[in-house]
Amino acid sequence: MSIGIARVAATALFSCCCLMVALPATAGVARSGGSSGPLYNAIFNFGDSGSDAGNLCVDGRPGPAGLLGIFTRLPYGVTYFGKPTCRCSDGRVNIDFLARAFGLPFPLPSKAPRKDFQQGANMAIIGGTVLDYSNASLKFTAYDGSMNTQIDNFQQLLPSICGTQQSCKMYLAKSLFVFQLGENDYSIQLVNGSTVDEASKNIPRTVNTIISGVEKLMTLGAVDIVVSNIALMGCFPFYLSMFESSNKSDYDKYGCLRNHNALFKRHNSFLQSSLPKLQKKHPHARIMYADLASHIYQIVQDPRKFGFETAFMSCCGKAGAPHRFDLFTLCGMDGSSVCHDPASHLLWDGMHLSDTANRRIAEGWLSGPYCHPPILQ
Repeated sequence: MSIGIARVAATALFSCCCLMVALPATAGVARSGGSSGPLYNAIFNFGDSGSDAGNLCVDGRPGPAGLLGIFTRLPYGVTYFGKPTCRCSDGRVNIDFLARAFGLPFPLPSKAPRKDFQQGANMAIIGGTVLDYSNASLKFTAYDGSMNTQIDNFQQLLPSICGTQQSCKMYLAKSLFVFQLGENDYSIQLVNGSTVDEASKNIPRTVNTIISGVEKLMTLGAVDIVVSNIALMGCFPFYLSMFESSNKSDYDKYGCLRNHNALFKRHNSFLQSSLPKLQKKHPHARIMYADLASHIYQIVQDPRKFGFETAFMSCCGKAGAPHRFDLFTLCGMDGSSVCHDPASHLLWDGMHLSDTANRRIAEGWLSGPYCHPPILQ
C-alpha cells in the first residue's frame, strides 16, 4: 500500500480517533471520608472520538458520508445499545460509565436539539483537538471540534442549564468535568508527514492550551476536573499499520512503536508536571490527573491479568489482516467481520476501546489506581 494512499485513508478515518467490577447505578455516591448524598449535579465532558456520544450525527445535518459514515451503522453499538449511536465503540464510552456511577444519565451530545442538559452534556466530537486548525487539510472532519469550540458550545448551554452567571457558578461547583483531548493533535501532524521530532515541538503549545482551557472552565465555576493524559497510540493497530517499520528496533518488547510512544509519553509528562502549578494557582479546585496511558499499556503487557484475551487484535475489522485491521476494510465496511466475544478484546476497531475496556478505564479513574487522586477519594 502506498504511503500517499494510506495517508488519505488515514486522515479520513482517524477522526473517529483490574478485574471488572460492576459500577453502581444509583444516586447517592459520596467521596470517602466525607459528605453523604449525591456527589454531583451533572457531568460535562470535552473530548474526541474516544468519548464522543454522537455529536457528529445530531446537529441537524445528515449522517456523515464516506469513511466517517461507518460509525452510523452496525456493528457499532451492537454490544450495549443494539444499534449505532455514533459512538466509536461496540457500546458505551468511558464518560457513560462515569455518569452512571453517580446515578446520572449518559451525558447527551451537546448538539442534540431541544434537550435538557441539566444533568450533563457531552461536548466531545469525532476529530476533536486541543488546538484550532484553520487549514482544512489539517482537520480530520469538516466540523470544528477544537477545545475552544467545545468550550464555546458549553457556554452557550449554560443559561438553559443553570440560569445566571452566579447561579451557574454554584451549580457547576457541584458538577464533574472531564477533559480528554490531545491525541488527534499529534496524529494530524504524523499522518500529514511530520516526523516524531517535528511533532514533539508542539508539545508545550498543546499542553499550555489544555491548561488554559481547564482554567477557563474554572472561571465559569468548575471545581472538580478530571484531566486525562493520552494513550500510547503506538500500541494501536491503526498506528502499527500506518507507521509499520521493517526495523525491529523501532518496536519495544511488547510490539509497540517505540518512537511514537515516546512522543505521547513526553506530552503526558509535560501535562502531569503542569497540573500541580495550576492546582496551586487555584487551591479551591480539585484537579485529578487521569492516567489513561499507564492503564492501557499495562493491559498491553499482560492482557489476561485484566481479563482480556488480546490487546493488539481488533474485534471488528478484516479477518486475516495483521491485528485484524486494514485501512481499506475497516469495521463497518463490506468485507469486515466481528469477533465472537467483544468483551475479550481491549480494542473494538483498531482505533478505539471496546465497551468492556471503557468500563475498566472508568473504574480506574473512580477508585484508582489510574487517577491521581481518584475521583471517589
